[in-house]
Amino acid sequence: MIQLQIAIDPLPIIQPLVFRLRTTPKTDKQGSSPNDAILISRNETSAEFDLFGFSLKIYTSEVDGLDGDVVMAIPGRRTIHRLIRSNSANNTLLITEQCDQMCIMCSQPPKKHHNDMFDSFFEAIQLAPPGVTIGLSGGEPFLHKARLFDFLQRAQAVRPDISFHILTNGQHFDRSDLCSLRRLDLTSILWGIPIYSADARIHDNIVVKEGAFKVLQDNLALLGSVGAVIELRTVVLKSNIHCLQKLAGHITTHLSFASVWAIMQLENIGFARMNWDREFHDSSVTFEPIADGINLAEARGMRTTLYNFPLCTVPPAYRKYCVASISDWKQKYLSACKECTLKSGCGGFFEWYPEKQGFAEVIAQ
Repeated sequence: MIQLQIAIDPLPIIQPLVFRLRTTPKTDKQGSSPNDAILISRNETSAEFDLFGFSLKIYTSEVDGLDGDVVMAIPGRRTIHRLIRSNSANNTLLITEQCDQMCIMCSQPPKKHHNDMFDSFFEAIQLAPPGVTIGLSGGEPFLHKARLFDFLQRAQAVRPDISFHILTNGQHFDRSDLCSLRRLDLTSILWGIPIYSADARIHDNIVVKEGAFKVLQDNLALLGSVGAVIELRTVVLKSNIHCLQKLAGHITTHLSFASVWAIMQLENIGFARMNWDREFHDSSVTFEPIADGINLAEARGMRTTLYNFPLCTVPPAYRKYCVASISDWKQKYLSACKECTLKSGCGGFFEWYPEKQGFAEVIAQ
């Protein structure tokens, strides 16, 4: 599992500090910055960097793998957090842990307190490698809508080469946001928005919020009206598996302006771990409801993808829809994967996937 936090000797700082690690003098596309920490020396277990004239000691044996990483140090902590890893396509900034929904399979259960890190994240964006895509997630990022819109506008002004993938529950837009939305370069933002059923009752029960479905439909229409690029996301559960085809019909009839429909397998963490036995649908045994949804959506011109589905759990005819979507820092392969001919194109399993309670049929191909 890739480490996102690395031990350091504490720094004499009184506020969060964002900087970039450079292990060798660089003339690459990232260029140089006053906020670069330059490698001075190393041994088998640690490395020393020059950071604004101070000595920064990092405890790692893999210092070369940190080159170009944008990191953040917090006062009083003996770690730095890797905000943006230069050699990874899986970089996400956690905007907040607050949320107004309590989804029964949430992988990041909500917390009451909010730490505003927008200024630090803006500094990180300026140091990011060229042309990267940065995820913005929560919690629900748009609980802090004014700050988020301001962050996006400033970020796009200084780094127009960067794209964003924003995960939001779609509950917090209204017509007063149209001006803010139109100020953004919407072609460089993908909006990942969940919809769990065409039945309002089922959707509301899954997100544990009465009236959420109605608000979601209105706000999806609002985003569509300004040309937002929308990725609809549906986690497969026992609660909704029986109505995926109906949802496909709803999406292709009422939400056809969406760019893609992502059908997702369950991640065994957070509330999903608590509700695993009740909600995990073993698609390696029963894939037909998913196939029915895909068939209808594709027949009506809606691009459809499968996230978090190991290839061996999907019938051969539907493997072309699978995306290696599990982030590299929480991805693993099982012993059964060692000799599998599909491994190179497979997204594998979540680090916390429970083999004894998971798919019944995991067979090397």
